[in-house]
Amino acid sequence: MNAPAPTDTRSRILDAAERLFTEHGFEGTSMRQITGEANVNLAAANYHFGSKEALLQAVFKRRLEWLNTERLRVLDAMEAAAGDQPLKPSQIVDAFFGTVLRMATRPEHGGETFLRLLGRTLNSPSNMIHTLFAAEYNDVLERFKIALYRALPDVPKAEIVWRLHFMLGATAYAIAGTDALDLVTDWQVSESEQEHSVELLLPRLMSFLLGGLRAPLPAPHHNSEPQ
Repeated sequence: MNAPAPTDTRSRILDAAERLFTEHGFEGTSMRQITGEANVNLAAANYHFGSKEALLQAVFKRRLEWLNTERLRVLDAMEAAAGDQPLKPSQIVDAFFGTVLRMATRPEHGGETFLRLLGRTLNSPSNMIHTLFAAEYNDVLERFKIALYRALPDVPKAEIVWRLHFMLGATAYAIAGTDALDLVTDWQVSESEQEHSVELLLPRLMSFLLGGLRAPLPAPHHNSEPQ
């Protein structure tokens, strides 16, 4: 039997790492577990990635590159169709946040496995992951902020930035999965209501995010003089 090509070996290692990091977390996964899952030796993993930290970065980088390219593709298409008119806030929110949820239906881009890993990691990022995400997201977020500024001209830019920040947090928590829901509640939630399929989660999350984006502006806060 022919030895696998280096690109095949690299992809198998990435796929195995993605599954195991999702299931056991970064700290709970060893390189030997990953190489065993990928059916490669440890030397091959060290050759391609050098360390477990570099492997985690590579897992995220290959998915985020596609995700952010797709977000910009969707935004570009909508802006071209709108011509000189600003987009609707709902279009912008769907292009950014809806695109990531729809990854769950694209197993070739990580599917539900990567979506869960992304949500869990965003909820407790390390400095390494924070730096990686900043590098991958900065240009994309800037484009979407500008689109929101045009769509909501009566909302102060600082307020839009804050609301986008809140929306990012809500989405990260939502895509982490039902285990995140279990951490904070003894609510009686049926299995059907916990279902995190795109068909159920996407409209629920979009409604919540748009409600926050369109909420009344907070009243100005003035320090009162001591009585």
